[in-house]
Amino acid sequence: MIKNIHLNRDIFGKFINNYFITLFSLIPISIILGSTVSLINILLIDISFLFLIFYIREFYFLKNKAVKYLFLLYFYLLFNSLISIDPSEGIFRNFGFIRIIILFVAVNYFFNQKFFFEKVFFVWLIVIFFVAIDILLESYTGRNMLGYGEAYGRRVVSFFKDEPIVGGYINAFYLILIGFLYNKFNLQHKNKTLLLSLFFLFAIFLTGERSNTIKAFLGITFFYIFFKEYKLKYKITFIITGLIFFIFIILNSEYFKLRYVDQVKSLLTKNKIYFKLQKSGYQVFKNNIFFGVGNKNYRVETCAKLDKTNTLKNKYICTTHPHQIYIELLSEHGLFGSIFILFIFYKLFLSKLISNLNKINYIQFGSLIYISLIFTPLIPSGAFFNDYSITLFGLNLAIFYAASPKMNIFSINKNKIG
Repeated sequence: MIKNIHLNRDIFGKFINNYFITLFSLIPISIILGSTVSLINILLIDISFLFLIFYIREFYFLKNKAVKYLFLLYFYLLFNSLISIDPSEGIFRNFGFIRIIILFVAVNYFFNQKFFFEKVFFVWLIVIFFVAIDILLESYTGRNMLGYGEAYGRRVVSFFKDEPIVGGYINAFYLILIGFLYNKFNLQHKNKTLLLSLFFLFAIFLTGERSNTIKAFLGITFFYIFFKEYKLKYKITFIITGLIFFIFIILNSEYFKLRYVDQVKSLLTKNKIYFKLQKSGYQVFKNNIFFGVGNKNYRVETCAKLDKTNTLKNKYICTTHPHQIYIELLSEHGLFGSIFILFIFYKLFLSKLISNLNKINYIQFGSLIYISLIFTPLIPSGAFFNDYSITLFGLNLAIFYAASPKMNIFSINKNKIG
């Protein structure tokens, strides 16, 4: 509670709430508009929240274990910059991680109010649904609503114009929103919500993003396996029917057969590009076994070394990252750094899952599935600490805590806002 000011009862309080509701609601839109716009939006949330928190002088959240673990990770990243082979490459990425910590706290603070997150989630749902419709349009016509398309052949880019990441974008939001609908309507419209979740899954499939389609299918499968309101035989029927449906589409479409069958065979047998990338990443790790080359320094190591010597031409591949999260961690953070990072993430969400398994609601479960699938072995992935990936990860982690009265880092205070 702000001193002498009830946020939902007076003009100033309503302004503060509406201001932050607007900023949080804009997060999915700002991500579409690009990393710069997304960063500005997050910084506006962070800076505004810091002014607010200093004004009301509520700092007890600093004693929360989750916040402490995030700061430990932040201090490690600063240390990682100091020992990087080129500190200038990763310093801004590492230093900028503080914005994710402040965002984590801000989400918990405001989402502790039911009316707040309901308004935000409804806006997010509209945005994600609109993007899914746009995916269907581009998949059918070759162009999205703004005329984007064909930058990656038949792969769908939607509003992202020249980046094939829209499948991963929907992946980061749709299970949270499905969980929100189940919680909001007390399962009165569970079959309609099920159909909506299938619609989002189908949209991700249409993008042609193989890794994100696999993660989406695994995600929705896990979600409904643990969904208590459907009987086991209904769940089994749902999963088998879904598999048959997607297999039928793949086998009856030249493009999807090429994308999901032929190219996968080529990658695993002839081309083997992902094996080569991971082999390159493992070689970087072997050459920098304890602390790695440093965050965002994989490209510096592989490309620079290839330019200077021919001895590594069959071992290194010049690229930004090795496209697999564990190989990326090992190559850029070494054995010590990787163990430390994975330990922090274990304490942040896996240990919480173990101790609160029967208490997790569907919103939390949706965010937890997304977070967990990021760490799926073997499946190719993007660079974990880049602005796009870490924003989506940080947002899901924050919602995992914020959506539960027992885990929200501000819920321990009896004097809640409003």
